[in-house]
Amino acid sequence: MPVYIALTTLNENGREAVKTNPKKIKANKAALETMGVKVLGQYITLGRYDFVNIFEAKNEETILKAAVNLSGKGIAHTETLVALSVDSFTKIDWTAVICARTPSSAAAPP
Repeated sequence: MPVYIALTTLNENGREAVKTNPKKIKANKAALETMGVKVLGQYITLGRYDFVNIFEAKNEETILKAAVNLSGKGIAHTETLVALSVDSFTKIDWTAVICARTPSSAAAPP
């Protein structure tokens, strides 16, 4: 199943909600799972993002619905990335990739 990484930054309301009731973090995990998203990892981080979450979902539509549902609460901004394992990447047949360069564009510049 595809893996997704969500980088989340809380706004003021989100920070207050987490401080007031940290158990909401686990409630969000349960809500995601009811939407068909498996939570592989949840991390609270220091720096630019407050949370890094790793999810598994059957497709982009599933993860999009979950992201819109959670971001609609108005407590955070989330950037979601599609992740590909190194093993999957190295199995790609790159010889089948069509190069965008044409023979005339391959010539050395004047």
